[in-house]
Amino acid sequence: MTRVKRGNVARKRRKKILKITQGFRGSSSILFRTANQQKLKALKYSYRDRNQRKRQFRSVWISRMNAAVRFYGISYSEFLHGLKKSNIFLNRKILAQLAVRDKDSFQQLVESLQ
Repeated sequence: MTRVKRGNVARKRRKKILKITQGFRGSSSILFRTANQQKLKALKYSYRDRNQRKRQFRSVWISRMNAAVRFYGISYSEFLHGLKKSNIFLNRKILAQLAVRDKDSFQQLVESLQ
């Protein structure tokens, strides 16, 4: 069997992983083995956090809307129930943006429910 020299291939593979881990702290960006472990962990975290980010934003939107509608004397759940009853189909992101950026139109929306 012929001898296979892997120097070039191995170096390319290691450099690819070290390039991904640039900016990590300590040996995680310098030493190949630790960098490889941290890369796997970082990819796992990024996959998990893509879904968690959606959850966190939804809770932020709900908090913003709740604070905005309490100003008009109703609760968040009453507000959403009123929207559904009057067939106004706006998602929480848009409603929260209205509450923060365009208070006049949000006020009209709340008053249309009462």
